[in-house]
Amino acid sequence: MADVDLDSMELGELKELQKSVEKAISNYHDRKRAEARAAAEAAVREFGYSLDEVIALKGTKGKSSKSGAPAKYRNPEDPTQSWSGRGRQPQWMKDAIENGANRDDFLIERLNGGHAAG
Repeated sequence: MADVDLDSMELGELKELQKSVEKAISNYHDRKRAEARAAAEAAVREFGYSLDEVIALKGTKGKSSKSGAPAKYRNPEDPTQSWSGRGRQPQWMKDAIENGANRDDFLIERLNGGHAAG
């Protein structure tokens, strides 16, 4: 790479150089994306699919990939059931509260003895 004396350049020259560098960076990313796409297309072709077919499958089965807020409450009778405290209150919590429980009884912090799960 050629040494460039930036300190001796005028503002206009520096701005032109900046535009050239930004364009070179953009072109670099475009080339790398094209290489990545070509590699991905070759990989899925080995399985008999096109990249578009594989991308179209995204999100069609299983749970949503949407990540929500972390769980704040957990059902002590079924630890697989949790709730962030946002949105509709789950039925297991409604039932427990109707039977005299307090919402704070289900705080994960409290259920873990004051330590957050990790």
